[in-house]
Amino acid sequence: MGRGKTTLVRCSGCGRSVPRTKAVSDMRPVVYSTELKSADDIRCMIKRKCYYCVSCGKSLGIYEKKKRLAERERRY
Repeated sequence: MGRGKTTLVRCSGCGRSVPRTKAVSDMRPVVYSTELKSADDIRCMIKRKCYYCVSCGKSLGIYEKKKRLAERERRY
């Protein structure tokens, strides 16, 4: 990364402004549905990138999951 100002993102949990380099990112599925219980029910699932501050990421358990995945990749 270069020097200078990094872009700020909003935390999806509390609304705090966090630098993008410090924020914890997570892909959340968003499901759009017609809510009809018939055969022609239309469902669309889109993955959205959410950013969380460190405190929200720790309380939601996202930070720990990413840490565990990184340790697993280092081991193998």
